[in-house]
Amino acid sequence: MAERTGLVTFGGKPMTLVGSEVRVGDKAPDVELTANDLSTARLSDWFGKVLVVSAVASLDTSTCDVETRRFNTEAAKLGDGVRVLTVSMDLPFAQKRWCGAAGVERVVTLSDHRAAAFGNAWGVLMKENRLLARAVFVVDRDAVVRYIQLVEEVGREPDYAAVLAAVRELAA
Repeated sequence: MAERTGLVTFGGKPMTLVGSEVRVGDKAPDVELTANDLSTARLSDWFGKVLVVSAVASLDTSTCDVETRRFNTEAAKLGDGVRVLTVSMDLPFAQKRWCGAAGVERVVTLSDHRAAAFGNAWGVLMKENRLLARAVFVVDRDAVVRYIQLVEEVGREPDYAAVLAAVRELAA
């Protein structure tokens, strides 16, 4: 399995990213994840729409909480042709509980806890703690990755304006 270092830190500590590096222009890797109702979901279930795929460490951390709430608010403004997915290693039960408590209804939360399939296929699995690094991918209707933002410090929020600009360009 490929490993990359020097790209992200977690609490200031350098992390090793495991998995295949996804680049702009690549076909979006299709992986199996677990939905909040414990059913199997594939990323391809949403292909054909513009996707914002947000990888977060855990919805139970303050930055991931803020980010997912923000994308939930933004999703309401983006129209039916755009879907926002948030992937974490949280158990589906925890994701469902968090969404209910946070009032998040427009972001689809998906769990990568079983096999870390997303983390490995998208190159954002942190080896040292088996959590996902903070990253945002924008995927076009043809399932091609058109924008990537890998946040250098996992504890920081992404640049929302840059992500939303990429989404709006594709959704137009």
